[in-house]
Amino acid sequence: MIDETAKKRYAELVSFSSPKTKEARSIFRAFWVGGTICLVGQFIRYSLQIFLGLYGDELAGATSIVLIFLGALLTGLGVYDRIGKFAGGGSIVPITGFANSVVSPAMEFKSEGYVYGMAAKMFVVAGPIIVFGVTGGAIVGIIYYIIGLFV
Repeated sequence: MIDETAKKRYAELVSFSSPKTKEARSIFRAFWVGGTICLVGQFIRYSLQIFLGLYGDELAGATSIVLIFLGALLTGLGVYDRIGKFAGGGSIVPITGFANSVVSPAMEFKSEGYVYGMAAKMFVVAGPIIVFGVTGGAIVGIIYYIIGLFV
């Protein structure tokens, strides 16, 4: 049984050797980096609307495609990892963070081969999200199709 003095000394040792967190700085970085990513997305959206004349679903889809491409490209170049280290949770803005979560494992396991390494590990993190999205989309499509038969 450990006496109270040993517990107290251990707690002091852990407190002394643990790195101090700078929560205010981390929150600020996450906020402004995440906001900047969203600002870039909004700029892309307005640019596609003005220069290509896209509206509605086409505009949303094209914006998503550009953001996914940029997230994957920056991950492949190693830039997104540095952004993640700097910004923490601010870099996990849904669409670019999703692209990062697909590309990172693919790059990490590329040495194991294209099929058993890269292709098999690519969707380890993002796989459940993709499966749910595809399955949910298929179910909704079937429901709309059935409703369309009777209307």
